[in-house]
Amino acid sequence: MPTPSLHKVPSEQVPIALLLEADPSPCVIARYLQEGHCVVARLGEATVGVYVIKALTADTWELMNMAVAPEHQGQGIGALLLRHAIEQARQLGAQRLELGTGTFGHQLTFYQRAGFRVVAVEPDYFLTHYPEPLFENGLQHRDRLRLALAL
Repeated sequence: MPTPSLHKVPSEQVPIALLLEADPSPCVIARYLQEGHCVVARLGEATVGVYVIKALTADTWELMNMAVAPEHQGQGIGALLLRHAIEQARQLGAQRLELGTGTFGHQLTFYQRAGFRVVAVEPDYFLTHYPEPLFENGLQHRDRLRLALAL
């Protein structure tokens, strides 16, 4: 498979449908896109992946969203995007990259393999921040884990 090319894009050109794969709330997405640095992965003309990072403080950035089109998952695109997001945060002055994810599922394992460590649990986060229940593999997401990687 050819390697996707990565391109920084303005927030108004971000593929919202792809971001919705990882975060089902258009309102939440709209809030972090305003201050986010957005990068897309393209194979030819097709956008197959995206990530958004934003500054929390001068030296701590957050990976707000990362998604790969379902038909392109399992091909290394997510790993490519994550490596790029880590390097981008480092270049922007970050000493730490954080993210929030569910307490179970393939995403948690994916981030832990990349060196992220659990630093906090936010009880009932998905119950209080999303109007509809979020399910994965028949289980409802309730708590959110905060993970961090020292850069």
